[in-house]
Amino acid sequence: MKIRAAVLEEFGRPLEVQEVDLAEPKPGEVLVRLVACGVCHTDLYTASGADPSGYAPTVLGHEGAGVVERVGDGVGSLAPGDHVVTLFSPQCRECVHCRDSRTNLCLAIREQQNQGFLPDGTTRLSRAGEPIRHFMGTSTFAEYTVMPEIALARVAPEAALDRACVFACGLSTGLGAALNTAKVEEGSTCVVFGAGLVGLGAVAGCRLAGAWRIICVDPAEQRLELAHGQGAHDTIAGGPGVVEQILEMTGGFGADYTFEATGRVDVMRQAVESARMGWGLATVCGVAGKGETLDVVPRFLITGRRVAGSSFGGVKGRDQVPQFVDRYLAGDIDVDPLISHTLSLDEVNRGFDPMHAQDGIRSVIAFDSGE
Repeated sequence: MKIRAAVLEEFGRPLEVQEVDLAEPKPGEVLVRLVACGVCHTDLYTASGADPSGYAPTVLGHEGAGVVERVGDGVGSLAPGDHVVTLFSPQCRECVHCRDSRTNLCLAIREQQNQGFLPDGTTRLSRAGEPIRHFMGTSTFAEYTVMPEIALARVAPEAALDRACVFACGLSTGLGAALNTAKVEEGSTCVVFGAGLVGLGAVAGCRLAGAWRIICVDPAEQRLELAHGQGAHDTIAGGPGVVEQILEMTGGFGADYTFEATGRVDVMRQAVESARMGWGLATVCGVAGKGETLDVVPRFLITGRRVAGSSFGGVKGRDQVPQFVDRYLAGDIDVDPLISHTLSLDEVNRGFDPMHAQDGIRSVIAFDSGE
């Protein structure tokens, strides 16, 4: 079938919205009609050429939500008409990682996905007979996409898909960092560095976990106001002296849990140094630039602080994303303030501009699909 999609032809250049070919789903695969898709910093990171694992040409986009149109042979968990959220982090429920509660890093299709292919090592996207690779196994900057069944989470049909789409990446990453990776305990003190979508998700996750005090750090006043709405009790503008500020606010000890959601290695270090002596846990969610390293003084670790990394918040997507969406429907998670701009597919490149300007939280592409 012919579809319109935003293609990354060359790193560092704007995406080109054009007509491409999309093949029918093969066994174990699903055709999804996209209704909405968030424009995430990871898309910008890859488009810029900063991602060492990036490739082109490819159709970008991974924060999608839509409706199942057709299913390939052997698909048993999804049917036409189901509402789904796309998962760049699949869940086969069978590999050694899926069967272990300690990680969400499914191994089933990891090698092929990292190379831009679907599970059989080929693509469904093409142009003039030449293959176009799939970005993160999703490629949701498009009217339709074909994805593996194991990379789609069926969600409640009552959920607006232009809200549900942010659970495909940013919001779930932050929520999961607090609830899954750090396992924030009731009555604890938490500090979140960065008030983008991931950071605000972490603030909400700490609130849902029953944290006694949540401090959010970000230089943008508008974002700090949003952090209060997600549950932050105190806010700080950040800067070189932020560690000392946090220590002063916590009786000289530091926070039980800190979260880094900026992708900046200097902030990662601040998160470690702001964690409490004895048992503080610093969870790193942000993706640093190519070749960057985290410089930590060993004394901070020897005196009991720990550092953990968190990919997609440790979320096992097919199981937990629907649960998060249900909590949104129940009023526990406030998504509306997080959607800053609504764009058409033709305006996809405009979705990157607010990231540079720190204007709002998330731009969402709304497809003209009648939903």
